[in-house]
Formats: sequence, C-alpha cells, structure tokens
Amino acid sequence: MATNWDTRQIPSQVGRVAVVTGASSGLGLETAVALAGAGAKVVMACRNPAKAADALAQVKRRRPNADAELMALDLADLASVRRFASEFASRHSRLDLLINNAGVMAVPFQKTADGFEMQIGTNHFGHFALTGLLLEKLVATKDSRIVNLASLAHRWTRGMNLEDPNFERARYNKWDAYGKSKLANLLFTFELVRRLQASAANVVVAAAHPGYSSTNLQFVGPQQAKSSFGSALMKIGNSLFGQSAAMGALPTLYAATAPDVGTGDYYGPGGFQQIGGYPVKVGCRKAARDVQTAAQLWTVSEKLTSVKYL
Repeated sequence: MATNWDTRQIPSQVGRVAVVTGASSGLGLETAVALAGAGAKVVMACRNPAKAADALAQVKRRRPNADAELMALDLADLASVRRFASEFASRHSRLDLLINNAGVMAVPFQKTADGFEMQIGTNHFGHFALTGLLLEKLVATKDSRIVNLASLAHRWTRGMNLEDPNFERARYNKWDAYGKSKLANLLFTFELVRRLQASAANVVVAAAHPGYSSTNLQFVGPQQAKSSFGSALMKIGNSLFGQSAAMGALPTLYAATAPDVGTGDYYGPGGFQQIGGYPVKVGCRKAARDVQTAAQLWTVSEKLTSVKYL
C-alpha cells in the first residue's frame, strides 16, 4: 500500500461508470470530483435537486472535462430507489463502481417513507435495496467494485437489535441509532462478500470510513432538532478535530480504485485513533464480522425491503 496515497495516484478510470450516492456535498462530492478527474463517467445520485445542480456545476468547474450526470435518488424511499435502479439500467450498459456514500447522522426520531427509522432506513436499508437492484449490472461488468461507507461510530453501540430495528419499542437514542446503522453497513459488507464468493461472482466488495471529517453531515441533526447549542458544539468539534472532506474521501477512493484492494478489505485514515490522515487498511470491532448476526440482518433486510439478491 502506497504511503500518503492521494488522488494523484488514482489509476485511469476512463471507460468506467461510477454511481456515487449522496454526491451533492461533502465526501460524496469530493469522491465524484476525484473519479471524474480520473476519467470515469460519474452518476451523481442525489436527493435534493437544487443542491445536486450546484454540485454538478462544482464538479464541472473543478474538472472541466468531467463526464458527470445527475440522477434522482432518495434512499429514504424505496420507490425512489427502485426508480433509480430501473432508470440507470435503461441508460447504462455497465456499472463498474457503486459507492454507497450517502447517509444521515444523529437526527431526531423520524421515519422514512416506508416506516423505517430514518438512520438505519437511509444508511442501511436504502443502500441494501439499491445494491441488490444494481447487482446484476455489477456482476456483468468485469472487475466491478462496491464500496460501503462505514464509520468509527460502529463501535459506539452495544450491538444490533434485529427484533426491533426501527425502534418501535425500544427507547430511541439518536447516537446509538447512528452507531447501529453504521454497524449494519459493515455486517452487510462482509455478508455480501461471503455470498458473492459462494456464487463465484467477480465483484470486489470493500468498506471505508472517513475518520472525523468536516462536512455538513454533522449539522443536519442539530438543525432538525433546532438546537443552536448542538450546532455550536459540532462547529467547535469540526474546527478542532476535523480534517477536510477531500482528505476524508481518500479511504473511499482508495477502496474504489487502488489495484491492491481485496474483497472484504476495510480502509480508514492512518492517523491517531483513525481520526485523520492518509488511507490505510484498518480493523473493526468483532461484532461487525459476526456471521450469525450478519445472516439475521440479511434476512430482515430482504423481508423489509422486498429486495432479493441474485
């Protein structure tokens, strides 16, 4: 693995098609800029049309030769996920990279269009459905990859509660819910690895986390809760500990493009406590690799999303 790896070392992506969810700001936008700069055709999958248009303009301003397009995707609405997958299949003959980047963090309790708790609904169930609906295209594309965005927060929860994943009975704690959604991202990643290996599908599945990166993600929760104190606290944390979104996107970009990435690998910043720094291969908590929990999560996810994999 290269020391101090950055976007200058991304191999040519000419001829490759990449989908980046949540590409309208932060890590997703930086990922889209870097992949477009390396020659990929980038599909920016975004929920908010106005923000998406501004993000596309930024990509083309920063990378004048960028081949990028917008497609509407709301991961908190399975009907939107299905429309996106259908429209993508009609527009594109291949899919080389699926970057499951979008997410919400520590928001007040609310439900998705399908009745899921918002954080696990967006961060996990939405991406589970999207990946399943696009998997045929990925399997048919040589040397394709899936990268799932996790977080240090997967260590912050006692574990999954698959009998009550949407907090219909349990007391809701927004940070615990976020941790569970990020633990679900890793459980999903490693279970998908096992299932694709069993079917001999040639798709590399990896995960990445951005450490502590200064993005708009930290402010959505306080804004929804109308907490000026929470917003101020996040601003202080970002200024003291946060690295730039461009640095935070490097583990994702490494997992998506570096030639030495293996299926099941997990990347994050190599600095103190993985808070910041250049990408390195990192470990995760034992619970994230629990085979039984992963299988149970898969069963629950298929049932709740009505998406069956190949």
